Amino acid sequence: MAVIHLTKETFENEVMHSDKKVLIDFWASWCGPCRMVAPLIDEIANEQDAVKVCKVNVDEQPELAQAFGIMSIPTLCVIEGGKVVASAVGARPKADILALIG
Repeated sequence: MAVIHLTKETFENEVMHSDKKVLIDFWASWCGPCRMVAPLIDEIANEQDAVKVCKVNVDEQPELAQAFGIMSIPTLCVIEGGKVVASAVGARPKADILALIG
């Protein structure tokens, strides 16, 4: 499944009403560590059918970043049943991201 780029308009439907776990990558185009994580996020999106993989550009969607209290990027959040069940800040290897998803 392709990565879904979230906006404040699509967030509720795509994340809060999802019947799957959702991995959200909070990122920005100017962020070096974000660019390191991006290909891993794309790989996971293509490999993991049980997880919905989404991205939030914090520069374009500051309301979503604020709602999650994002202070540093990249930040990865896993949401299940409308609640954050796991999160990690900073670049991570693929194995760590998969472990975060569970």
